[in-house]
Amino acid sequence: TKLERSILDEAAVGLLQMGDRIYGGFGHAPKFPNASNLMFLLRYYDISAINRFRDFVIFTADKMAEGGIHDHLGGGFARYATDQKWLVPHFEKMLYDNALLSQMYAELYQITKAEPYMHVIRKTLDYVIREMTHPDGGLYSAQDADSEGEEGKFYLWKKNEIESVIDDENVTNIFCEHYGVTQGGNFEGKNILNVRVPIITLAKKYNKTPEQIAQILRDASTKLFAAREERVKPGRDEKILTSWNGLMISGFARGYSVSGDTKYLQAAKNAVNFIENKLASNDGHLKRTFKDGQSKLNAYLEDYAFYVGGLLDLFAANSKQEYLDKSIKYTDFMLQHFWDDKEGNLFFTSDDHEQLISRTKNFYDLAMPSGNSMAASNLLRLYHYTQNNSYLDRAVRIMKAGSQSAAENPFGFGQMLNSIYLYVKKPIEIAVFSSDDNSNTNNSSLVAWLNRQFLPGSIIAIVHPSELAKLQYYPFFKGREAEGGRETAFVCKDFTCSLPIRSIEELERQLIPS
Repeated sequence: TKLERSILDEAAVGLLQMGDRIYGGFGHAPKFPNASNLMFLLRYYDISAINRFRDFVIFTADKMAEGGIHDHLGGGFARYATDQKWLVPHFEKMLYDNALLSQMYAELYQITKAEPYMHVIRKTLDYVIREMTHPDGGLYSAQDADSEGEEGKFYLWKKNEIESVIDDENVTNIFCEHYGVTQGGNFEGKNILNVRVPIITLAKKYNKTPEQIAQILRDASTKLFAAREERVKPGRDEKILTSWNGLMISGFARGYSVSGDTKYLQAAKNAVNFIENKLASNDGHLKRTFKDGQSKLNAYLEDYAFYVGGLLDLFAANSKQEYLDKSIKYTDFMLQHFWDDKEGNLFFTSDDHEQLISRTKNFYDLAMPSGNSMAASNLLRLYHYTQNNSYLDRAVRIMKAGSQSAAENPFGFGQMLNSIYLYVKKPIEIAVFSSDDNSNTNNSSLVAWLNRQFLPGSIIAIVHPSELAKLQYYPFFKGREAEGGRETAFVCKDFTCSLPIRSIEELERQLIPS
């Protein structure tokens, strides 16, 4: 099979046909977020310029953000909805969903620049920092559905509770109308908050501006959140998995890129430090899991692939040599110990793993991507930074092994399709040499502009002066610098590079075809 555009065409059309036109998402009940599939549709929109692929993702993302699957007070998303319309969640919250969804909403923010998406991203990432973070920076796996032996108890409200907490009749009415709160409730006599009446409608009805209504809702939510914090919290699974931490490092890195908020960059770095200190050894060996002070089990393929993916996303946002060096070290270890040369893809376990009867493989990208799919895109990205052809060859073999299945069954291969997209699109390489460390927080900088564009077919590096000398060893950075101490960008495609670029207008001309 050739890796060509037609694979993406067939998959995208097939996937969109499976979409639920009434409530968004895929299938009936139970309904899962399926972030990788939605991100593939955004990439297909990028390569095809056909709006309906983007519009379906926007529709789905809005329905999920309005639904009960989204924790409106505390941020974060539950694992799935038990119904077709995202109202009644299975109240468990998983780290990996919140990692993938924060990336998806970041991409929607880049496409639309719509403030509600930024709000969702921040609430989700703040939730992970607040509830799911070990004191040393690693990230816990999950929060249970139950508290005090009852499912969802922590999240549910009786209307009279809300009235007494808010203690203002007008505000209570606005809040309850917006979030569909009734005396009878929508779940076993209580209320799951979900957006029923839009702000604009409430503004007309209560003779206020939309901004005033939004502020009233924010203030009321703050009060209710504080009241909810007094409740017994759901149990927490305090296992720290290398794989899921890798996904969340990506979520934090992407959140930092679009928001410019350095606390997300710091959260990503803290998680990397945790893995390096507690789960990694110098020769490239990783452990899979850490709990109660102990790390154990040899890492699986997905631990390597997702962690390297996180390191590469962090490198794209903040190009420090150590992140690229580590990506290469773990990738080389993975290729040495997991590669199956016969079939041109990767085993689930390493050749030095505890002996299993047979070495299995896993190709499906379902709630989470598969290790093979993620490894393929990592290898492609590393090829662009290093020009090491063996990375490209391995990536192509993995994608060829998966391309037929991905075209025929796109639902199970979202991340594989994202990798094939990157290959077919022929990435643009963009390097920005910045003059200081705060460039992403300064809105007039090239870095801040670049980070807020949707450029999924690009390989990006943002290099601060202190790192440049260390990165010169890699072909991507050779002989380049911020000339005259000013921010300077270079854009390369098919090994042909632009002259130095110093203005946003010029960068936009290079990257966004008119």
